[in-house]
Amino acid sequence: MKRIAFFQSELETGGIQKSIINLLRNLDYSQVQADLYLSVPGAAEGIAFPKELGIKTLKPLSRAYSFMPFDLAYRLAGLRFPDTEAYDLAVDFNSYQFSCAAGALSVPAKRRVMWIHNDVEIKLQNEWKYRVLWHFFKGKFARFDGFVGVSEGVIGPFQRASGITDKPFLVIQNYIDTGEIRLKSREEPEDLALDEGCVNFAAVGRLCHQKGYDLMLELFRRACAERDDLRLYIIGDGPDREALQKQAADSGLEGRVFFLGQKANPFCYLARMDAFISTSRYEGQGMNIAEAMVIGLPVYCPKHLEHYMSGFTGYGEDELLQAVLAAKRGEKHPADFTEYDRKILTAIEELAEG
Repeated sequence: MKRIAFFQSELETGGIQKSIINLLRNLDYSQVQADLYLSVPGAAEGIAFPKELGIKTLKPLSRAYSFMPFDLAYRLAGLRFPDTEAYDLAVDFNSYQFSCAAGALSVPAKRRVMWIHNDVEIKLQNEWKYRVLWHFFKGKFARFDGFVGVSEGVIGPFQRASGITDKPFLVIQNYIDTGEIRLKSREEPEDLALDEGCVNFAAVGRLCHQKGYDLMLELFRRACAERDDLRLYIIGDGPDREALQKQAADSGLEGRVFFLGQKANPFCYLARMDAFISTSRYEGQGMNIAEAMVIGLPVYCPKHLEHYMSGFTGYGEDELLQAVLAAKRGEKHPADFTEYDRKILTAIEELAEG
């Protein structure tokens, strides 16, 4: 049986956190033994992981290490695992946090890989804070034996940005927990009153520049000028919420666009909608797109997101507006992710085999 160590900082709401929770809940523990190392004490409390999963906590590391050249910070941190049997594979699942890289590189292991969750080229162009962190931590990449991208769309950008092309790269998409999605979709939403005479769109995700909600609101401003029966329900929170609410008000979208905030169970809201929309500027993999497909919603997304999520067709810029204008209420057609998920678990086992 192969042994895998996964390193992640914390497990609060987010795409990376959701991805590792889904994966570790569904690993075949008759084939692999896994330990999850977390940087935040108690981060796994309240999460129903299988009893076979080992939960461990890294010693606290100063945030100052994130603002030092990685090689220097790695030496100074001096992480040790003196009583740990060697793993077959150590995984920095986070790829952003110093503690996850230091842990994956320090624990006894035969091979070490890093997960890539985003289009880092566009992220570097758009986010100055990320450019600062990249400047300090880019030295860590050369220490890993290989890399896993969550979609084809993230591998090329990472290779160009990092300059690393001589190591193995593999695509393993995010596990989609269809059982959980369908179970939770049957619950009753707490505070939702839909107009059944309207076409109700849902959007789910962090309210930040990457997710392109400003583009979505402009799209709906144009669409609502031609159709009075379109509604948009935005599920999520983030640093841009206030600015987006002002944009919606200034665009005359009050009563047509609703900010529902963060929801512990977004699926019961999605299940009551007629369609799903995303206008993200870039992704790693569009997990929210896959989740909407599981529920059976038609998906309205720009064409460039095809690079990050297999199994759906996006629209060109003008086509997306026309598609929204032509949207109708109709039957839902849930997508089957059984084979998709099976391939992911098989790929993890093969990765541990070497």
